[in-house]
Amino acid sequence: MRRLFPLILLAALPVWAQQKPSDLQPLPAVPPPPPGMEAFDEALEPQVTIVKDERETREEFRANGRLYMVKVTPAVGPSYYLVDQQGDGNFVQRDTMGPAVRPPMWTVRSW
Repeated sequence: MRRLFPLILLAALPVWAQQKPSDLQPLPAVPPPPPGMEAFDEALEPQVTIVKDERETREEFRANGRLYMVKVTPAVGPSYYLVDQQGDGNFVQRDTMGPAVRPPMWTVRSW
């Protein structure tokens, strides 16, 4: 009997999770945007061009017609980014778009 009780509880969990509360209220209306932000400015959004090759897929990101970042996804291996950090056309490879600081990590002891 002790083993049967947890199984009954596990079987009843989906039924309990599907029950809706009776005091549901509709969501309030979406407030209007603040002044000066009425229209969506498409010029601020980056233009993305996807170039597929048999060896890799490149996603080229442009703002105001200037290429500033390329995401390269090879057919085999992890994707990486080429970023123009100075705006001079020289691209630097980044493995991720997170922070550039990589603290040294060594295995001190394992068991």
